[in-house]
Amino acid sequence: MDQTAELQMNLFREQLPSMEEIKAISQYVHSCEAHRDRFAEQVEQNLNSTSGMGRIEVGIGLFILGRYREAVEKLQKGKDCPERFAYLAFALRRMRRYDEAIASLQQAQDNGAEALGVSFEKAATYRRAGNLEAAAKELRARQKFENVNAEYHYQLARLREAQGEYDQAVEDYKTALELAPTHQRARFHLAYRYDLSGNEEAAIDHYKQVIANSPAYVSALLNLAVLYEDRSEFEKASACVAKVLESHPNHARAVLFHKDVESSKTMFFDEEKEKKRSRKNQILETPISDFELSVRSRNCLRKMNIRTLGDLLNITEVELLSYKNFGETSLREIKAILEQKSLHLGMELEGKQLPAEEAVEQEAAEDRGLMNKSVDELQLSVRARKCLQKLNLHAVGEVVRTTEAELLGCKNFGVTSLNEIKKALANFGLSLRSLD
Repeated sequence: MDQTAELQMNLFREQLPSMEEIKAISQYVHSCEAHRDRFAEQVEQNLNSTSGMGRIEVGIGLFILGRYREAVEKLQKGKDCPERFAYLAFALRRMRRYDEAIASLQQAQDNGAEALGVSFEKAATYRRAGNLEAAAKELRARQKFENVNAEYHYQLARLREAQGEYDQAVEDYKTALELAPTHQRARFHLAYRYDLSGNEEAAIDHYKQVIANSPAYVSALLNLAVLYEDRSEFEKASACVAKVLESHPNHARAVLFHKDVESSKTMFFDEEKEKKRSRKNQILETPISDFELSVRSRNCLRKMNIRTLGDLLNITEVELLSYKNFGETSLREIKAILEQKSLHLGMELEGKQLPAEEAVEQEAAEDRGLMNKSVDELQLSVRARKCLQKLNLHAVGEVVRTTEAELLGCKNFGVTSLNEIKKALANFGLSLRSLD
């Protein structure tokens, strides 16, 4: 590594770098996998330092590397200074120890850290803890910085998003960028907000500006790649992923995404097959009221919330006959209607039964209330969420009743998104349905 690069990421000096210098070191370290590996070596070489300042340097280095528990242990033994308490707070926040993080931020201020910066970090910590009222109170105390300070508007925008006030969040992101056009986090989150709201042109424009100023901004590159792929602009998507792999050759998501994009270039879209599928869906959505049925049959089906032909394919003869006042005569009427369309009762259920062990596991999950949770709880990427929306899957329970093949059958849904969803489900002890 050349001397300039060594200086750019030299945390271990005679005098501890300033907070701004530490942020610059962190950005440089994460801009490239090779930089991170070299920095990790520096941290390991100083790991056994016993001086008060040496422990702070190592603790900050461990935080930059994402080794938060070790960072906390080192920083707790360091010499009192603003940097020690600030980075201890950041590590505690990453570990979701929010109350301790707030206390540490206050200690940072008591030891000379800038009060305004501490206030913004407190607001961010309260927001991540879900205490939106406390976050709002913290920002209200700094209201005099409205239309003056970019970070104030950035933190306010993040709070607005957490409160569901998306339009106002967009305005605050815009204000932050008017005050500081190089505020990359504000621009990235503005692009992401446009992305989620379906304003793809604006999202692409802002993502491009982010990567123009920060060429290795991985999240922006991958989100931009998703948008390009959704628009079938595969070469542009491939270029974005390739840019990530240039600096982070072992980035797991980028490696899988690259395979997906390359596959999409040669993907054959069977228009005739899609037309047949569409016609089938139209048949299944045919209302029961379109057919001549006896009053008794019609009333029974209505009470059972069976409205379409498709509903009949998800119920068995036994279930129908178990319903009060539903007899053999009504059953024959229903079966005759389905036979006209080459369909039969329970058709959609065939082969869908869960293996015994899996069924028990899923039932246990239902008891815990997981199945009714929104897919938002899975914290998926924009691409994966869009695919689930296309498949009309909105709850966790709907996702786990879906097979890998059904997911991969969605246009532009690839292995990257599949693995992401499987990993997210595994975090809840769940999995996709298997036909084995």
